[in-house]
Amino acid sequence: MRHPNDNGFNERRKTAIEAKKQLLAKFAAAPKPTDPEMQAQLAAREATAKAREERRAEREALKRVENERQMAEAAEAAAAAEASERAEAEARQAEVNDRVARVVADEAARKAERDRRYAARKARQG
Repeated sequence: MRHPNDNGFNERRKTAIEAKKQLLAKFAAAPKPTDPEMQAQLAAREATAKAREERRAEREALKRVENERQMAEAAEAAAAAEASERAEAEARQAEVNDRVARVVADEAARKAERDRRYAARKARQG
């Protein structure tokens, strides 16, 4: 028993040929690259791409300027930190030198006092 929807070979072949014809008609009806409408779309795409490229270049330039500014700030901060460290080191060295000078002065004063007492004792004895 045959099914009512069972297409024979010839019907399937005719359907395939018709589908190919419709596909070719669709592509034939498509606008060609030389059509004014296609030219306008192409020009619009190119203008959009050019504007996009200009915006990208502008963003990169802004990023480069910002990066240079940050690098300059970092260099200034590093120079300020180095100067601060140098000043602190000089202050510590000056403090150490001051302590050494006071210790030497105290030792000299003690020696002078000791020598004075020794000379006084020698003067009393002799």
